Amino acid sequence: MAKTKVQEGAPTINQRKRQFYEESSLFLGRICLKLGLTPNMLTGLSLLCAIASGLFFWNGQMLWGVFWMIATAFTDMLDGSTARAGNIGTVFGGILDHVSDRYGEFFILAGITLSGAVHPGWGLFALFGMVIASYTRAAAESIGKIENCAVGFMGRLEKFLLIIAGSIIEHWLPTGAWPKGSWLELALIIVGLTSFITSVQRLIYTKKLLGNKREV
Repeated sequence: MAKTKVQEGAPTINQRKRQFYEESSLFLGRICLKLGLTPNMLTGLSLLCAIASGLFFWNGQMLWGVFWMIATAFTDMLDGSTARAGNIGTVFGGILDHVSDRYGEFFILAGITLSGAVHPGWGLFALFGMVIASYTRAAAESIGKIENCAVGFMGRLEKFLLIIAGSIIEHWLPTGAWPKGSWLELALIIVGLTSFITSVQRLIYTKKLLGNKREV
C-alpha cells in the first residue's frame, strides 16, 4: 500500500527546517564515512551517550548530564547524515534509530526524575508526553501510510534544548531560589505540555490527510 503524499503547496516551517538541517549536516556524514562509521554504529553510540547522561543526572551531576545529553543529540544527528551522505539508509536502520531514541529519552528523563531535583510526577509527565508524541507520528506513518508526519509545535531537539537550559540554570540557581519550584521542573512541565500539544496537532494533520479512508 502506497504512502499518502503530503499535499502540494508551499513547504511548512518544519519542512524547511528539516531540509536545511539535512543539507547542512551532509558534510559531517561524509566525514563519518571516511572514518569507517556506519549509521547503526552511531545509533548505538547515541544510546550509550543517553545512558551516560541519565547516570550523571541521577548522581546529581547536572553539567555532566548536560554534556552527555548534547553528545546524544549530536550523535543522533550524525547517524542520519551518514546514511544520507552514503545513500546507505535502510528500513531496519530507521526503525532501530526510532527505538533507540525512545530508550535514550527514557534513560535521560529517568535519571533526572530519580535525582530528586524534580517532583517524580513531572518527570513522568514529560517522559510520557515525549513518548506519545513520537508514537503518534509513528502510527500515522506506519498505519496511516502518511509519508511524513513530522509536524507539530515542538520537535525532539527543541525539547532537549529546554531540558538542557533548565538543567544549566538549575545548576547555577538551585531549587529554593524560585519559591514555586525548580527551573528544571519548569522545563519538564513545558516539555510535557508541548509534547501533548504536538501529539494532538499530528492527529489533526493525519485526520486532514486521511479523512474517512477505510482500512484495507
